[in-house]
Amino acid sequence: MLRELWRSLILCVLCFSVVIGCTRSTPEPMAKNDGRITIGTTASISTLDPADAYSIFAGNLLYNLGDRLYRYKPGTSELEPQLATALPKVSADQLTYTIPLRRGIVFHDGEPFNAKAMEFSLRRFIQNGGSPAFLLADAVDSISAQGEDQLSIKLKKPFAGFPALLAFSGACAVSPKAYKIEKGSFNSESFVGTGAYKLAKFGTDSIVLDAFEQYWGDKPANRGVNVQFFSSPANLFNAFRTGAIDVAYQGLALEQIRNLRENAGDNTWRMIERSGSGIDYLTLNMKSPPLDQLEVRQAIAAIMDRPILESRIFQGQVEPLYSLIPSSLREQKPVFKEYGDRNIEKARNLLTRAGYSESNPLKVEFWYRSNISNDQLAAVTLKAVVQKYLGNLMQLQLNSVESVTAYRNLDKGAYPIFLLDWTPDFLDADNYIQPFMECAKGSPNQGCEEGSSALQGSYYYSDRVNQLIDQSRKERNPEARRQMFEQLQDALAKDVPFIPLWQNKDVLFVQKNIQDATLEVTQKVPFGTMKKA
Repeated sequence: MLRELWRSLILCVLCFSVVIGCTRSTPEPMAKNDGRITIGTTASISTLDPADAYSIFAGNLLYNLGDRLYRYKPGTSELEPQLATALPKVSADQLTYTIPLRRGIVFHDGEPFNAKAMEFSLRRFIQNGGSPAFLLADAVDSISAQGEDQLSIKLKKPFAGFPALLAFSGACAVSPKAYKIEKGSFNSESFVGTGAYKLAKFGTDSIVLDAFEQYWGDKPANRGVNVQFFSSPANLFNAFRTGAIDVAYQGLALEQIRNLRENAGDNTWRMIERSGSGIDYLTLNMKSPPLDQLEVRQAIAAIMDRPILESRIFQGQVEPLYSLIPSSLREQKPVFKEYGDRNIEKARNLLTRAGYSESNPLKVEFWYRSNISNDQLAAVTLKAVVQKYLGNLMQLQLNSVESVTAYRNLDKGAYPIFLLDWTPDFLDADNYIQPFMECAKGSPNQGCEEGSSALQGSYYYSDRVNQLIDQSRKERNPEARRQMFEQLQDALAKDVPFIPLWQNKDVLFVQKNIQDATLEVTQKVPFGTMKKA
């Protein structure tokens, strides 16, 4: 039954893809070898203002257009200085970060970069009140320039992961001459920073970046980048297949990725793949019976089948995930492996212990986002797994709702179980734990009333977990911090407020004549390394 159900669902998706593909527009001519790189995507961009941009692809553009105090060393999750000349010097109370800055850098408009300009940029990020402003606003107490080449940042409370926050794409330097500090004031269609590229054109169908001749660092290996936006995955797929674009990134359907992967080779194109930073998981409402019973939550964790999702639904384009922290971070401990996958015996024993039987089955609502087709396929598949292997002992009742409505009601206790995804704001283990497990106000009996776990719709409360999160944010010794995150993940597996399911893979398709294309663990694509043979 599971196999037949899965085949029917996939057939529907494929048929829909074929219909879309048949209505495509005529592909553009072959991309010219003019020293420029043409990148295609189905992403959309509403703003390039770093104080307001908060989408993955906008972050990718800002990553290439601008510079930050710190960045990730290529190919790793290790921070290194960019506009800074060294890692911060931290005060004894762990509140003040002193950062030395580079000299001799100019903005795209010719204005000089200095500590005052960096102070302006970070203050504007906070005070203009854009979508990502909270990232620094919640952490930073004050920012001040100290001379021409030193910046001082004072935090509201200790946070060992703060340098990673400074690597956020939007925390880049912008020219004080081109921007202003004013709440709600954003330059959506322009960008003036210090990066290797400057913005030459902003349009609804394309964006053009030109190499910045006065860039202080390594010069781009190409003359510039043309970003072309496509209205559908089918149009993006066909443009790449015909050679109309050099690179395809973000927006291809699973079947199209499979097709391109199978046909990749020295005479066609290459596929670049690496583990992504995005995760998908179940949030379990611990205030909603029967999920207030630990054995019930543990039984659900035991019957989950990640390998079948990986192979049948996602066709190898995800990795099974056994912690909220992804495998790309050294702090990960795959704690949910203790439950296994499709562990029928363990699930049955736990449900029996909780008082359930074939005549008194566990019934629980399982919600997913109706506008995310992969979520529907995953939900239906997991329901079929449960039905096949547990019979009437456990019954998942599927319901769906559009994403906007789901996020609006998630913290209102409306959903017993919800399938969600998470993309980190900064690449640090803290950003996979604190936004899920911390509770600002609550009790063991009442659960979480205010805080991260309430916003997630789980309402998890643990005084020990709150203490560990607080300690981990103060601990600057990497090994001691790693051990704290291990304890936090142990608590996650023991209490099961969330069930991790899969970790995304990022893919980049490049034509055979494109050299030195890479994908970073942060989901970023460095434009500057790419060149045409």
